[in-house]
Amino acid sequence: MTTGLLGFAILIALCFFGFRVGFVTLIVGVVGFALQRGPEAAFAMAGQQIMEDAMNYNLSVIPLFILMGVFIYRADVSRDLYDAAYSAFGKQKGGLALSTVVACAGFSAVCGSSLATAATMTKVAMPPMKKYNYTNSLATGTIAAGGTLGIMIPPSVPLVIYGIVAEVDIGLLFMAGIIPGLLLVSLFMIAIKVKVALDPTSGPAGEPLAPKERRRALRGVWPVIGLFVVVLGGIYGSIFTPTEASGIGAFGAAVIAIARGHLRTLTEWKDALVEAAKTTASLFIVIFGALIFAQFINLSGLPFDLLFLVDDMNLTPYGLVVAIAIIAVLMGMIFESIGILLLLVPVFLPSLYASGVDMIWFGIVVVVVTELGLITPPIGMNVFVVKSVAPMVRLVEIFRGVVPFIFAIVAGLLLVFLVPGLATWLPSLLR
Repeated sequence: MTTGLLGFAILIALCFFGFRVGFVTLIVGVVGFALQRGPEAAFAMAGQQIMEDAMNYNLSVIPLFILMGVFIYRADVSRDLYDAAYSAFGKQKGGLALSTVVACAGFSAVCGSSLATAATMTKVAMPPMKKYNYTNSLATGTIAAGGTLGIMIPPSVPLVIYGIVAEVDIGLLFMAGIIPGLLLVSLFMIAIKVKVALDPTSGPAGEPLAPKERRRALRGVWPVIGLFVVVLGGIYGSIFTPTEASGIGAFGAAVIAIARGHLRTLTEWKDALVEAAKTTASLFIVIFGALIFAQFINLSGLPFDLLFLVDDMNLTPYGLVVAIAIIAVLMGMIFESIGILLLLVPVFLPSLYASGVDMIWFGIVVVVVTELGLITPPIGMNVFVVKSVAPMVRLVEIFRGVVPFIFAIVAGLLLVFLVPGLATWLPSLLR
């Protein structure tokens, strides 16, 4: 157990000083394994692990959903989604912020990426909120928090990765994420209402959208809604597997982009494919590194020592999940969402199985906790993404703006804890 904890300490220290998590997990994993079994065994293990994972058919769902997100981003549907939401909420105080949350939910439903949602909606939503004199903290805080919906509302890449690591049906996980995702959208909107009620000048009402613009926006979102229904409906109806759904989704997203006047030249296709390939490569480096690190951790005996520790402490299943959630929040201050899932879940899997924890419910809990980490200082990946797109806003203002949404996510987490059916009811209908 000591060796495993030392490996984790070195890993966290290196990541804290700015080293990339994928390479750090790979190096620490190989070196730790070599110290226990020798260099030859360590390199053989690393090569075999990478080869097996690279040939894993289930992992092909990840680059295809990433490609789907890139095509949707290139189709430039984000403004139509925002305008459609604005037509419903824009006339209210805080209406532009409410519209941003709804648009983030819609965009993330077909994009699946938290960071891409935050970056895109910063470009779309910041100009009108500045025009109507929204405070920088409310504007940027709403966008940073709204971007976290990208990892809960399906199709979600973190849910896919969790499903592969924990060997849980990805379709059931997607179904489980729907109600908690809508719950978080509602809680974010309540947080905005409370903020504007306490400080009416932070979010003035906007002007009504012209009828012509409203009709254009509504026409523009129907293809995206249709794609969402086809992808998720096909999975839930057992018409095709999640991997097949990702391919169909990528194809449908390309059709939408072409119909909207994009992806019509070889340069546009090259740029989109290169962007998807780079994102996939970065993600797979993290996956390979984390799985090699997990081999070292398993060899150190840490998971089984934790199992014995849990038995000695007489933790209830809920107590164990609470302990893991606290660790995940702390890790969220250093790691991004994928790194947390890949490092934390394999270590605690034996304890979770032994305690009889519902792995679908736990998957939703750990993803909600990861959402919290995306906007929690000192790192807060979404906060830094918004800062990079809106450099004129001070970092402290963005962190101040996400505070109401941190409370909203904590409230959502407590509700999922107290009412597990929020995550397990829909999957139970398909079992």
